[in-house]
Amino acid sequence: MTRFLFVLIVSLMSATAAAKSIVVLGDSISAGYGIEVSQGWVQLLQQKLNEKGINYIIHNESISGDTTAGGLARIDRALTLHKPDVVILELGANDGLRGLPPALIKSNLAELAHRGQQAGAKVLLLSMKIPPNYGKRYTDLFYTIYPQLATELGISYVPFIMENVALTKDMMQPDGLHPNAKGQPFITDKVWPHLLPLLK
Repeated sequence: MTRFLFVLIVSLMSATAAAKSIVVLGDSISAGYGIEVSQGWVQLLQQKLNEKGINYIIHNESISGDTTAGGLARIDRALTLHKPDVVILELGANDGLRGLPPALIKSNLAELAHRGQQAGAKVLLLSMKIPPNYGKRYTDLFYTIYPQLATELGISYVPFIMENVALTKDMMQPDGLHPNAKGQPFITDKVWPHLLPLLK
């Protein structure tokens, strides 16, 4: 029995050591605001990886309310700690809700992506949108940040990750900003086909 346990522990340690790493750097949408963390799209993505036998461990470094500036203050630690093969960036919405200049948001996101690339990681940028009451000009400028950056930096991006969720009342929390548990699988499914090529 003792030998069996020893072999089992060694096997588990070897499997963990062999696993590659994904870091998710995001805000409340990725942190699972208002729901159980286990119900969030990041955890569902980990489950999908496990089911497919894809040996990656996701480290969720998301904080509710975070901005691109906050991400810049935290990313170096996350890169050093987890040494990720892939970095998923889900930031910018809180900048937009504060009405920060799109040029500043874009600059911060570009720096976040650059640091990820410098650390040897592939970068996946998740696009967000803000409510239309900020005005068409500002909302258009905000949303175009993501495809522009993807083209300029040669990185992958996911169009608005809440496309099929944000306007569906029973998938959103009462605040109208955060998806509930029902909406989370749709976000996972939106991210998955864009992430999969980066894992090969």
